[in-house]
Amino acid sequence: MKTTSLAEQDVQAVRATGRETRTELLRRSARADVTLRKTFVQAPRTADSRRGPLHEFVAGRDLRGLKAYLLIVAACSNAPDDWTTRHDSAVWARMMDIDRTATEQAARTGAWRTLRRLQKRSLIDCSRSGSSICVTLLREDGSGCRYERPLGTREEDLYLRIPSAFWTKGYDEQVDLPSLAMLLVILREKDWSAFPAERAPQWYGWSADTHERGLKCLLELGLVERRQEFRKAPLAPSGFTMAYQYQRTAVLHARKRRKHASVGLDGAGEPTGPRTSETATARPGEATSPALPRENIRVSTTATATAE
Repeated sequence: MKTTSLAEQDVQAVRATGRETRTELLRRSARADVTLRKTFVQAPRTADSRRGPLHEFVAGRDLRGLKAYLLIVAACSNAPDDWTTRHDSAVWARMMDIDRTATEQAARTGAWRTLRRLQKRSLIDCSRSGSSICVTLLREDGSGCRYERPLGTREEDLYLRIPSAFWTKGYDEQVDLPSLAMLLVILREKDWSAFPAERAPQWYGWSADTHERGLKCLLELGLVERRQEFRKAPLAPSGFTMAYQYQRTAVLHARKRRKHASVGLDGAGEPTGPRTSETATARPGEATSPALPRENIRVSTTATATAE
């Protein structure tokens, strides 16, 4: 029977966890929320295909890679030295929670392989020097172009926001691949949008079943809420159609800094409202409507879809 010495117990008591490592990464990046170009989720309407790089993670069942990529965006998109961050491979492994189930060397190797997959998708550049791994962020559309912070002035520069609470409160540890993909889809759109499952293959590149499972998991985790929208339909058997609409819950409403009084659109394509101070405040519309009961009503595919 294997025994653990008092010294080993002391080390385990002070060893940083994966969540603590991710939290420190976010603290050092000084970001209340992480900005990600919407083209990562879905290509612009003018593109030949609407699928964004996100669909490759879903098709490849690469949850670890997707989580790692979002953390890299958080770490590098506010880095002063050319969108680059450096850490020991053991830190990268702990950041990805690989060390939970692998030896130290296997965890280091697993972290490097994960980063290499992201490099092959033209989302990052990475290199090794001894035990240190250097990662440079590239543009989110998978073009391999140099990264620039999105300003929201053009369609390809519109962005979504992922609040740091997603990591610091441990929600990243609870989502599976379908729910994380659908979370990014919902964060991409305005509140109370419809996400018809039958459009998922065309719009996002995954199956209707994956789409529905992702939404179901997000509802169970309390990260999104749902309501019913009824529309008059004279030729429908019941005279109306019903579709579900979704929005993020309060925990996923990103915080942003308010400056001088002005009104316009932010990079996410949403009204910014009057700005009067430098303090961090909730985004407009943070007060959410209570979720309506989830009756087992069949959704009509004739209902108008709002998320495109």
